[in-house]
Amino acid sequence: MGFLRSSSPALKWLGFVTAVWVQSISGNNYTFSNYSGALKSLMNLNQLQLNNLSVAKDVGKAFGILAGLASDRFPTPVILLIGCFEGLLGYGVQWLVVSRTIKPLPYWQMCVFLCMGGNSTTWMNTAVLVTCIRNFRRNRGPVSGILKGYVGLSTAIFTDLCTALFSNDPASFLVLLAVVPFAVCLTAVFFLREIPPASSADEENEETRYFAVFNIVAVVVAVYLQSYDIIGIKTGVFSVAFASILLFLLFSPIAIPFHAFIKSLNRGEQDVERQIQEPLLRSDIAVDKELTAVAAAAAEVEEENLVAEKKRPVLGEDHTIVEAILTVDFWVLFVSFLCGVGTGLAVMNNMGQIGLALGYTDISIFVSMTSIWGFFGRILSGTLSEHFLKKAGTPRPLWNAASQILMAVGYLLMALAVPNSLYIGSMVVGVCYGVRLAITVPTASELFGLKYYGLIYNMLVLNLPLGSFLFSGLLAGFLYDAEATPTPGGGNTCVGAHCYRLIFLVMALASVIGVGLDILLAYRTKEIYAKIHASKHVKKASSS
Repeated sequence: MGFLRSSSPALKWLGFVTAVWVQSISGNNYTFSNYSGALKSLMNLNQLQLNNLSVAKDVGKAFGILAGLASDRFPTPVILLIGCFEGLLGYGVQWLVVSRTIKPLPYWQMCVFLCMGGNSTTWMNTAVLVTCIRNFRRNRGPVSGILKGYVGLSTAIFTDLCTALFSNDPASFLVLLAVVPFAVCLTAVFFLREIPPASSADEENEETRYFAVFNIVAVVVAVYLQSYDIIGIKTGVFSVAFASILLFLLFSPIAIPFHAFIKSLNRGEQDVERQIQEPLLRSDIAVDKELTAVAAAAAEVEEENLVAEKKRPVLGEDHTIVEAILTVDFWVLFVSFLCGVGTGLAVMNNMGQIGLALGYTDISIFVSMTSIWGFFGRILSGTLSEHFLKKAGTPRPLWNAASQILMAVGYLLMALAVPNSLYIGSMVVGVCYGVRLAITVPTASELFGLKYYGLIYNMLVLNLPLGSFLFSGLLAGFLYDAEATPTPGGGNTCVGAHCYRLIFLVMALASVIGVGLDILLAYRTKEIYAKIHASKHVKKASSS
C-alpha cells in the first residue's frame, strides 16, 4: 500500500502523529504529586523519605544512557517496546500498593519500582526524539517544541482525565499511568521509524506548514485543558463530555498524514507527465551532470574523512560521547541545564506539600497549571527560536538565559508568599521549565551532531535525577523537615510560608548562576549559529 511505503511522506507524518501521542502520555514522571500523599500516609513517611522516593523515580532517568546506547544499535520499535513493558510493571506495582491490593512493600523495593516507572519514559522519549529529529532535521526547533510541549501537557491530560472520570482517585490515576502508555506505544511501534529527511526547499516549506497545524491543535488542547480547570465543574455528564472532546482533539492530527498522502499522489502524477514530456537529450545531459556531481561529492567526502582522521571534530560536527564530554561547551550546557530542570523538578515533586503549607486543600489545579504552562513554554520557544535562528542567527542558548531570569523572579515571589504567589509560581516555573527542555534538545544536536545524538541527549538527561537529588531530595527534604512538626503515627507536617522560603531563595540563586552560564554558551556558539543561519539562506536562495 502506497500510504505505508518506507519513503512515503504520509508514513513520515503518520510516524510523527504517533510520536505526538507517545509524548502525550510520557510525562507521567511529573505526576508524582498526584499520588505522593497516598504513599506518604500508607507508608508513614516523613518528608525526607517521601522526597527520596521522588528522587528514586527521577534516578530512573539516569539509566536513560542505556536507551541512548540502544538507540544507536536497535530500531525504534524495540526501544518503544522496552519502555512500555517497563512502565507497565513499574506503575502497575505502585497501583497494587496504593489500591491496597497488596500490603505496602519495603521502602527499598518501592524505590526500585518508582525507578522503573521513571526509566520507562527515557526509552519512549529517546525513541521519539531521536527518530523525529533525524526525520525533520531542517526543522529541529518546531519538532522539539511540539514533542516536548505534549510531554508538558501529558501531566494535565492525565490529571484532568482522572479528575473527570475517577474523581481524582490516586489508585485510578496509577492505573492510567500503567495501562495508557503501554497501549499507545504498542500503536506507535507499527508506524514510527526513520524516513529520509526533506531534500528540497519545497519539502521544507511544506513541513513548516504542517508543523503550524500541529502547533494550532496543541494550543487548542492546552486552552481546553486550562478552561476545564478554571470552570471547576468536574462531575457527571459534563466530565464525560470533557473527556470525549479531549480524546477527539488528541486524535485529530491523524488528518495530516492523509492530506500528505493525497498530495503526494497528485505530485506523483505531475512528475510522470513531466518526465514523458522531457527530451531524451536533456535526460542524458541530466544523467551526466548527476554522475559528475556524485563523483565530486565522493571525492569531497573522502577528503573530509581524511581530514577528520587527523583532527577532533569542531562544534557543529558529529561528536562521539567521549569527544562531546571533553569539550567545555558540553559542561557549560550540562550545568546550566541542571540549574533549570533541577530547581523546576523540586517544585513539581513538592507541589503537594507546598500547596498544603500555603493553605490549599486541592493541589491538582497547580499540578495541571504547571503542566499546561510548561506546554506553552516548550511549543513557543521551539517555534520562536527556529524563526529567529533563520531570520537573524540568534543563538538558542539566549532563550534559556531569558527563561532562567524569569524563573528566578518566580522563586522570589513564592519565597515572599505574596497573594496568589502559588498560581503565579506554577505558571512561571511551568513556562521556564518547558523552555529549558525544548531549547536544549535542538541545541545539543546542533553543537554535537546527530550521529550519536541518542546517547548525548541521555547524558544531558542525567540532570533530571541529579537535580532531583540535589534540589528535591537534599535541599527541600532537609529544610522542610527542619521546619516541620511530627505527626502521630509517624511522618510530619508544616503549615506556613516559612516552610519553603529558604528553599525558594536558594533555587533563585541557582537560576541566576544558570543565566550566566547560558549567556557564556551563547557567546561561545555564536559563530556556529551564524553558519546555520547562512546555510539556511543559501539553500533558500539556490531553490528560488
